Amino acid sequence: MKVKKDFVARKVAGADIVVATGKAVKHFNGYITLNETGRFLFDLLGKETSVEELTEKLLEEYDVTREVAENDVKNFVKILSENGVLE
Repeated sequence: MKVKKDFVARKVAGADIVVATGKAVKHFNGYITLNETGRFLFDLLGKETSVEELTEKLLEEYDVTREVAENDVKNFVKILSENGVLE
């Protein structure tokens, strides 16, 4: 899975957000606010990756347990999927 080409993360007024561009604007007319971890994961999703790979990267970058990392990744991927952000 990876982020569709018509979705980008931008910093606006100090906050990281995901917005639609191009044709995706017809189907998604809002934004998703990202925290530090969300931005980290979103950036990794710029190329094809898996839940397992995201979990491993999260464990390398942050001091969290495997259980917390797996749950965070699954919840984040679910939100992006439900909003049509992922291929």
